Amino acid sequence: MEPAHALVTGASAGIGAAFARELAARGHALILTARRSERLEALAAELRAGHGVDVQCIACDLADPAAPQFLCEEAARRGLVVDTLVNNAGYGVTGTFLSRPWATHADFVQVMMTAPTELCHRLLPGMRARGDGRIVNVASLAGLLPAPAGHTLYAASKAYLIKFSQALALENRPHGIRVCALCPGFTYSEFHDVNGARELVQDMPRWLWMDAAPVVREAFAALERGDVVRVSGRVNRAIKGFFKLLPDRLALRLIDKRGKDFRVADDSPAPPR
Repeated sequence: MEPAHALVTGASAGIGAAFARELAARGHALILTARRSERLEALAAELRAGHGVDVQCIACDLADPAAPQFLCEEAARRGLVVDTLVNNAGYGVTGTFLSRPWATHADFVQVMMTAPTELCHRLLPGMRARGDGRIVNVASLAGLLPAPAGHTLYAASKAYLIKFSQALALENRPHGIRVCALCPGFTYSEFHDVNGARELVQDMPRWLWMDAAPVVREAFAALERGDVVRVSGRVNRAIKGFFKLLPDRLALRLIDKRGKDFRVADDSPAPPR
C-alpha cells in the first residue's frame, strides 16, 4: 500500500517550500503542486535525495476552476492517499479595488478562497473514513487586523480562511482530524516581489520579519496541541493583542496611517478589458 501523502499547494517557494522540507524531514511522502513545474521538480529532487521520501509533482494553476478536481483525481489515479493538506498557495493584488479589472479579482478569489475550500471538501471524506487527517490553511495576521486601503481582497480572504478553519475544526475534531489556520506576519519569501511591494517593505524593521522555517515549525506544534488559530511569532502575537485592545475607530485610523508602509494603494483606473 502506498504511504499516505501530504498535499502542499504553492510548494515551489517560500512558506510552501518550507512546509515541504519540514514534512520530508519528518519522513512524510509528498504531493507538491504549483504553476512552475521546473521549480517543483528541483525541490522534489532535493527532498528525495536528502530524506528518501516519495515526492510526486502535479503542476497546475489554482486560478483554473477545474484545478482542485484535477489535483484530487490525479492523486487518486496515481494511487496516492492524502492524509495531510496544506493550503498555502497565495499572492496579493496591488492597488485599490476599482483599479483592477474584475477578471483579476475573480482569479484571486478562486486561488485564495474557492480552491482551498474545494480541496478540503474533496479530501475530508477520505480523512474521515480513515479516522485521521490534518489540514493547515495558511491565513495571515492580516486576517485578524483591520484592513488598510490597497490589496483590497487580501485581508478579507485571510479572514475567511480563519473563520472557515474554526468551523471545520469543530466539525471534524470528533473524526480524528485536526485543522489549523496559520497566521504569519511578514515572512521572508517571494511574496512581495510577486505583488510589487518589495520597495515598500524592504525598509521595514527586521524585527517584524520571520524566516519561513520557524513559521512552519510553529504550525506543526500548533497542530499537535490542537490549536485552531496560530499567529506566528511573539511580535505578531503582540501586534494582534494590541489591536484587539483598541476601539474599532482608532484601530482603523491607525492601520490606515501605517498601511501605506506595506500596501500599494494605487487608485489609477483599471486597464481596458
